[in-house]
Amino acid sequence: MNTYEDMNKALNEQKEFFNKNGAPSIELRIDRLERLKALIMDNRYDLVDALNSDFGNRSKNASMLSDVYGIMPAINLAIKNVKKWNKIEKKSSNFPFGFLGAKSFIKYEPLGTVGMISPWNFPVNLSFLPLVSIFAAGNQVMHKPSEHTPITSALLKELCDKSYDQNEFATFLGGPEVGEAFTKLKFDHLLYTGGGSVAKHVMNSASQNLVPLTLELGGKSPVVISKTADLNTSAKRIMFGKTLNAGQICLAPDYVVVHKDQKDDFIQATKNAVTEYFPNLKDNDDYTSIINEKHYDRLKDLLDDAIEKGATVDEINPANEDFSQQEFYKMPPTIVTNTTDDMKIMQEEIFGPILPVVEYDQITEATHLINSKDRPLGLYYFGTDKSEEDDLFNKTSSGGVTVNNVISHIQQNDLSFGGVGPSGMGRYKSFDGFKNFSNPRAYYKEVGFKLDKFFDAVRPPYKGSIEKVLKQLMK
Repeated sequence: MNTYEDMNKALNEQKEFFNKNGAPSIELRIDRLERLKALIMDNRYDLVDALNSDFGNRSKNASMLSDVYGIMPAINLAIKNVKKWNKIEKKSSNFPFGFLGAKSFIKYEPLGTVGMISPWNFPVNLSFLPLVSIFAAGNQVMHKPSEHTPITSALLKELCDKSYDQNEFATFLGGPEVGEAFTKLKFDHLLYTGGGSVAKHVMNSASQNLVPLTLELGGKSPVVISKTADLNTSAKRIMFGKTLNAGQICLAPDYVVVHKDQKDDFIQATKNAVTEYFPNLKDNDDYTSIINEKHYDRLKDLLDDAIEKGATVDEINPANEDFSQQEFYKMPPTIVTNTTDDMKIMQEEIFGPILPVVEYDQITEATHLINSKDRPLGLYYFGTDKSEEDDLFNKTSSGGVTVNNVISHIQQNDLSFGGVGPSGMGRYKSFDGFKNFSNPRAYYKEVGFKLDKFFDAVRPPYKGSIEKVLKQLMK
């Protein structure tokens, strides 16, 4: 088992390596990214098989889509642009110093070693997608993957150990005790992806060493459906996002807000969409199971609590299968209506194939509902009314938005990804990710030595009032 001492030794070796060699060249950064690309593509079938084994049943096609090929565009973008991202940013120098030859600029420099704690829901994607930004910025990495996907985590360690020197990328396996020790290390930056409750402990540990953080936390991402939306198309797109990985996605639509006159039609459209995607569920390899019994029981508890408090639960089970006895922890997509604010299902992030549907009379009610909860990671609007769309986004806040679809903003490679408030802090992907894991070091080069007498006016012994001189300098 990895101890604090083991991990601290590895961290010190990485720091010593960085101090000795300095920032890696653009060529080396590209090489690290190319190795990452090759690692994923050469081992994609093994990675997909490992994911399937950890989940009991995880759609291999969905895994190939999300955890393999979904990473490639981000890697390619970084390889293509890292030289440009790393260029010096020229800044203006104050008058008259700039006029006299002074230079001001920003140079993006590596932070050093970045610690990375990745989750179980997309253990490949959410390990390697932020790694693209971290490597592009020239950093070294220490990685703690999730213990809930032990087969995948072990494979990641094996593959990364073969592809990278330990001074470039080091992986540490283990349970919560290893994770806790990991957060106490004096990293130059720490990235944590996971739940908000654990994030508080991570933040507290990191604060002891003043380690800056990037947190990607999720939350209750709402969907607002306008009366102008195409209900059938909207339902298909929403239910694709809700059933992908069985809703175990930080950006999964958490609840839907729809006009009261369209609620029944929308619910029927969701049933039609699920039936089209999954004519059967129990033995369907394309329908992913819940990761383990603990999380399955948590989802059942959410439903039981909602039923007890008066909600209506409508299970979408196209083939009328019996899920009371099954090999894995599969849960049919479930629509919940007649919800109230005191239900756990309207308070906690669901992270599963359960979708509350809330009705509104005036669309402003949707805005009030969203603002009554923590700021979400994603916010989704379906409709064609631009003024309505603008009003919704102007009066709410979220990490990102997608219009007329769900989740899709994370798939845009030139957009940064991250949360706001309780849904996270910091960004990764594209140039914003590069900057997030860089030190924007400020440089100033003074005017030449021959002009030093110019400064006599602001040096002692002062001759009269300095205010006139200062007013000129501050222009």
